[in-house]
Amino acid sequence: MEDDEQSLSKSRTKKPDKRSREEDLHEPMEPVKHENLQVKIQLFQDQPNKIPPLLAYFPSGYNPCKTQQGEGANKPKVKVFRNMALRKSNRLQVVVSPGGPNLDFVGSSYAGEAAAPQVCRYSLGVLDKEAGTLKIFPIATNKIIRMEPRVRTSETANENASVSAKSELTTDKKDMQDKLGELTALYGTRRDRKKRKDFIDLKKEADPESQKELEKKIGQVAFDKEALADTSAIITRNIPPHDVSATTPLEAYPLDKIILKGDWDFLGDIYKLLEAGEKVSSNAYPHFVCNRIRKLNATRDEKQKWQLACMFSYITHLVKFRDQFSMGQASSAKNHNIPSIIRHRFINMFTDPGSKILASEKIDLLFSYVLVLTLHADGFRTDPSDIAKDLRISKVDLRPHFRNLGCNLGYQSSVLYATLPVPLKFPSENLRKKRRR
Repeated sequence: MEDDEQSLSKSRTKKPDKRSREEDLHEPMEPVKHENLQVKIQLFQDQPNKIPPLLAYFPSGYNPCKTQQGEGANKPKVKVFRNMALRKSNRLQVVVSPGGPNLDFVGSSYAGEAAAPQVCRYSLGVLDKEAGTLKIFPIATNKIIRMEPRVRTSETANENASVSAKSELTTDKKDMQDKLGELTALYGTRRDRKKRKDFIDLKKEADPESQKELEKKIGQVAFDKEALADTSAIITRNIPPHDVSATTPLEAYPLDKIILKGDWDFLGDIYKLLEAGEKVSSNAYPHFVCNRIRKLNATRDEKQKWQLACMFSYITHLVKFRDQFSMGQASSAKNHNIPSIIRHRFINMFTDPGSKILASEKIDLLFSYVLVLTLHADGFRTDPSDIAKDLRISKVDLRPHFRNLGCNLGYQSSVLYATLPVPLKFPSENLRKKRRR
């Protein structure tokens, strides 16, 4: 009996311990205290002369913060490179160089993972409790940069690594572009479909195989003998195609015979710059074009605006083509890219086979094309001062070229203007010879 009473007493003493544990488990946790702060939010925008904060990560496991903790440890060096070329200032490259190993970590905003389409915008917030401010900065080009290891001494390893980084998402990008192109063709706006068509045309233009096919097609074209006869007559006079019996200036020098139908698709560079809200650089375009951008922005009719912008692009290509084949070779024309189909036409019209400079007769013909387009752009009443600077010729020497086109020259408010009356009346050959002397 005593043993039974002892065991019963033990069991009775254990029960309260179990209940206490259960009660402890069911006790509510203390609520987390939230601290309310009143801060002033400052939102910073991109500045052209400053690089926004960069956000990068190291997939290899390298931690630059740990290397700075030890005393006497070599601190990693960080360098940021920016491409200062025209319209490429958002191209950044980050290089982190650890102090010890012969290794660099390189990441760029235009290759590898960062080159994929970005569906989010990223910002960095800095909270200062003492000052009571929250500063929000935009991440550079809104892309997170992946830092890849590169060996410094091996150039081939660098090249292979960069190629692999660039080709990581090549197949995915192609599939994405194809799908986006199909969706744009089905459901896109007329403007987006036109942009996609222009992009495809530019890719075909850069493709060497398509260039070979184009040259074959040009070689197989059947030429009209009468048209060639008219063209030879035009070249002897050094003026573009014209109609002497025309009753309006537009018909006197038809624009569709100066800029052919296949050229318009490759003359949309200025129009696209204005649509994107970018400025037309004075280093890349002639004075005549830069001084008339306001007129282009004031044009409300999109068709007229497109046509006028294409004329400005054609004038630019003519002026740069002349500079590329001149003795001095202006530096602004060395890097100018003329579409291949237009450049092929210029070479046939204005150059002699095997010659690296333009003959005087060919220069006169090129000047005539430029001046006719300036007349079209200014409503057939133009001030020749700015186009004279672009052609690197004085206004006095430019007057015979206007008269040879049938223009009248006169002053108004001390400014010389060239106007085109109709029907066209050209100066006689004797008068032209006297003026040349």
